[in-house]
Amino acid sequence: MSDDEFDLLDELYFLQSYDQLKEETGWDDHRLLAVLGQLYIKEYIKCYHAPDQEVFDGADLNRNGASYYYLATKKGLLKHNAL
Repeated sequence: MSDDEFDLLDELYFLQSYDQLKEETGWDDHRLLAVLGQLYIKEYIKCYHAPDQEVFDGADLNRNGASYYYLATKKGLLKHNAL
């Protein structure tokens, strides 16, 4: 896990909007979407259309990433806490 992935998972113990993540990290869109994409591929995070509506049909972070909410998965939290 990269330092960026680790730092972003720190923010995802609770559901966070893209805008909240951007404000908390101070990262530009390219960097934030890239790291979110890496975490999503590894199944360390879940994406949501709205706080109570998970994306089940494959999240398209390049197209819709700025409109999603994000939350660490159990797998992601276990990996994060193991380091």
